[in-house]
Amino acid sequence: MLNKSGAKSYQMDMCTGSILKKMLIFSLPLMASSMLQLLFNAADIIVVGRFAGDNALAAVGSNTALINLLTNFFMGLSIGANVLVARYFGAKNDKDLSETVHTAMMLSIYSGIILTVIGVLCAKQILIWMQTPEAVLGLATVYLRIYFLGMTATMIYNFGSAILRAVGDTKRPLYYLFAAGIVNVILNLIFVYALEYGIIKENPVPFVKGVAIATVISQCISAFLILKCMVHESGSIRLDLRNLGINKEKFIKIVQIGLPASLQGVIFSLSNVVIQSSVNSFGEITVAGNSAAANIEGFVYVAMNSLYQAAISFTGQNVGAGKYERVNRILYTAEACVIVVGLVLGNGALFFGKQLLSIYTENPDVIDAGMKRMNVIARTYALCGMMDVMVGSLRGLGYSVMPMIVSLIGACGLRLLWIFTFFRIEQFHTVTSLYLTYTWSWIITFSAHVICWIIVRRKLGRQWNS
Repeated sequence: MLNKSGAKSYQMDMCTGSILKKMLIFSLPLMASSMLQLLFNAADIIVVGRFAGDNALAAVGSNTALINLLTNFFMGLSIGANVLVARYFGAKNDKDLSETVHTAMMLSIYSGIILTVIGVLCAKQILIWMQTPEAVLGLATVYLRIYFLGMTATMIYNFGSAILRAVGDTKRPLYYLFAAGIVNVILNLIFVYALEYGIIKENPVPFVKGVAIATVISQCISAFLILKCMVHESGSIRLDLRNLGINKEKFIKIVQIGLPASLQGVIFSLSNVVIQSSVNSFGEITVAGNSAAANIEGFVYVAMNSLYQAAISFTGQNVGAGKYERVNRILYTAEACVIVVGLVLGNGALFFGKQLLSIYTENPDVIDAGMKRMNVIARTYALCGMMDVMVGSLRGLGYSVMPMIVSLIGACGLRLLWIFTFFRIEQFHTVTSLYLTYTWSWIITFSAHVICWIIVRRKLGRQWNS
């Protein structure tokens, strides 16, 4: 597609034409870029597990739940930016669109700095609270502190890509992550060859530091590329570094939509941290297997999450354009797509589970521990995607508090209730019962979100034409 000046345009009009076709064009590059982003951590986990041993694998992998907890709060704010940009883009409101872009990017910088301070200063204590095994605590702390030095770059990339997604551009973020991901993998391999295998096994600390530094460097590359893209962009989403600042009105609107999303992300992550703490109590083998399996499942999750992002952007643009009659069809299309993706990829990961887990470790006990998790979660992962798409549609409509409350009760409350009640009973005190808390909380929370959707539709009944 060419713009008025004859240059190639990456923007997409989501308010006309086939919903399915445009949703696939939007989602597939986003799906690929999300998987590449996940490879940043996966590359670390695979290389560490193969060359530095199971303790190092557990050390790096055990950080995942904590990293998600600390980052999801600020990542939720990028959802607010996405919804607002999509709405102004759909309404062709250039002035408000430009102010939102500059406010969002300044917010990303502030978010990254705050996360870096928290991560560096509080890493060890938080890991202790999570009951991280003593054998891996030192390595986990080293990795986490270095990882969070790159948080500003991570926030810049994610806020920038959220803005581009809002106008339909999911291709360029893919290109930038591909470049950064290649650098990450190359740097990890350099550390393998720089240190002899036997030395890594005896003292994995320098190696763990190295893979963490490699991840930070790749994060900085992706941030630089997204900034370069936005600075040279045409139209109202162009970023002028001289105009970076917080517009109070736009900041409030971003927070109004994004803060509930942030809290919901934190709530989900908090419940996962509690579950991770319970998993940690079963020892290093279980932790390592859980870490590897969770990393594999992460690829399924981000694939489904691309449909959640599509629901937000498509709904936001159509609301801005006043085309409420398309919102229903957007939801049904996204739900159908996410069910297919979740069932195919989730059960595919389960079918090839042992082969995939063997990429991370050669220890058969760790592989068996990973399969215990995948037999429960990978098999039913489509339910999580269905739940998220409902949330995405509600947020695209501008309703963010309602899904937050539902998630507070359904995702966090019920999981914690199980862990602090039934899980304490001997016959239920198994790692499998922990994993089952995910499945039944998805079912209950999805059902509650459907009820929320019906309430919102009735409230907006006069604007709906279908």
